[in-house]
Amino acid sequence: MANGDLKNELTGVDLDQVQTKDRPRVLVIDDEPDTVVLLKHIFQREGFDVSGAFSGKEALSKLSEVNPSLILLDVMMPEMDGWETFEELHRLADIPVIVISALGQTENVVKALQMGVDDYVTKPFNNSEVIARSRAVLRRAGVHKEVKRMVFPDVELVVDLETQEIYYKGKRIQLTGKMYEVLLMLARGAPRVVTYNDLTMQIWGETSLPVRNRLKYLVYLLRQEMEKVDSEHPIIKNVDRLGYKLMTEL
Repeated sequence: MANGDLKNELTGVDLDQVQTKDRPRVLVIDDEPDTVVLLKHIFQREGFDVSGAFSGKEALSKLSEVNPSLILLDVMMPEMDGWETFEELHRLADIPVIVISALGQTENVVKALQMGVDDYVTKPFNNSEVIARSRAVLRRAGVHKEVKRMVFPDVELVVDLETQEIYYKGKRIQLTGKMYEVLLMLARGAPRVVTYNDLTMQIWGETSLPVRNRLKYLVYLLRQEMEKVDSEHPIIKNVDRLGYKLMTEL
């Protein structure tokens, strides 16, 4: 193997640009773009795949898509601070969390550890120390556990991946198996458009006209169920001649 090929094998990737399956994944949550970029570079060089989120809400939306092995979390963020974000993350998945914050006072460290945070690193941080602490936390955590729910806070939609239950604006919605599969594909693809061909191939294994019509009817039924809860804000958008998109922002 050439040196260049070896380097590419050992370097992690930016999960916001490409998806892989084999390496440990890190989700960095910080409202400072420079910090997110810096931590991405640090972890990629060490062979981790890494994704960034600039707010607690964005992190919750990306959680199932990224399926991280480890989360790095800032405390001082607007709208939804690190404490609130941690509580929501902890409710959704059993994923180890390291707080990285400029708040270095003992009371903040104690509060974080009492809440269940796995480690606490103060800014400015040492690159090697962050990697060492992250590896130690991952060793203690053992087997990586899958995300249990997908959450879209702005539209108040929750997709439970274990029970296949849907909660929309606090109301439980009962869906048939195929309707759930359609919504799940749209949720996994959000905020991007999921094409008609991708939906029909994944769910029925073909893209014929009768199957396309079946998809249109299922989306119609799905919309009807959602509109029973909120008829003023359509949550599924038809993108003409392309596919469907789950609306994840108001």
